[in-house]
This record gives sequence, C-alpha cells and structure tokens, in this order.
Amino acid sequence: MSLHKQPDLKEAVLNLSQKEKDKLLVRLVGKDKMLMKQLHFQLLEDQIDLEDRIEKLKERLQDLFAEGRHSIKNLPMYSHYKGLQMLLRQASGIINEHEKITKDKFSEVECRIYILKEAFQRFPRLFEPTAIHPGLKLAEYVKARLRITTNKFDKLHEDLQFDLQESMQQVLDFAQEHGLI
Repeated sequence: MSLHKQPDLKEAVLNLSQKEKDKLLVRLVGKDKMLMKQLHFQLLEDQIDLEDRIEKLKERLQDLFAEGRHSIKNLPMYSHYKGLQMLLRQASGIINEHEKITKDKFSEVECRIYILKEAFQRFPRLFEPTAIHPGLKLAEYVKARLRITTNKFDKLHEDLQFDLQESMQQVLDFAQEHGLI
C-alpha cells in the first residue's frame, strides 16, 4: 500500500514533530538497502567517487566475463547457451544497480554496450541460428537487451553518443548479421 492512497496517513505523518519525523526517516531508510545506497551516493559522494564507481563496475564486468570464459565455451550446446544467458543477466543486474544508485546514464549505456560486445566477440557461435530451446531463449533475451540499449543510447546527448558510436555500431553490425535485429 502506498502513501498517496492513504491521504489521512500522509497528513498525520506531515503533522508529526520534526524530531519524530527524523526518527521515522532513519528507521525507514535502514530497512531499504537500495535507498541507503542511493542516499549514501547523493549525500556523501562526489564526481571523483562516481568515477571510482564506474571503474569498479567495469572491473567487475571484466572479471565476470573472464570467469565465464572458463565455464562457457563457444560451442552451440545446451549448457553454454544457458550459461551465457545467466552471465548476461548477472551483468545486467550489476549495471541496473549502478544506474539506480548513481543515475549516470552514460556509464550505464557504455556498460550495456560492453556486455553485448563481449558476448558477441567471445561467443559468436552461440548466436548462430539454432533449434535448441535455450539458444532461442538466449536470442530473445539478447534482442530485448539490444532494444533497451539502443533506446537508451538514442536518448543520450549527441556528444555522448559520439563517444560510444564505434562500439555501438560494432554491436549493431553483429546483431544484424546474426538476425538479432
């Protein structure tokens, strides 16, 4: 139940003393880990911290793909399709968390392009036409990721798009070659 559907409760909360509101706020923030991370970033971090976060994010994604190289092979087999889809989901989750905390659109798009490019470069055979169900599911998942990434890319300022244009074009070329768009 949300507060805007409870106008009486909202009014009662607004009428509390400042001290009581502060106590409630601290208790509520402590119950939501994502909210705590967002507030920490907004209130206690600056541009240098954002750059550090972006570097750590890129390192995590690189490590994730390096680990994936050992368990996922570039062979069109059931387990490899499933493994790559799980890897891409995990990488997307890491990027989603980064974006929710920082609201930094450029690094989000940059990292989304990176994971697609890495998947295409490391595992091109997994994107060839197949009748294996996990292969079809992987293709559908990647199509959705491509749409999301393309939409977010298109919303960036043209100067920012310019910085990512080459990588984005490589991703789109591969996707078109393999019938993903």
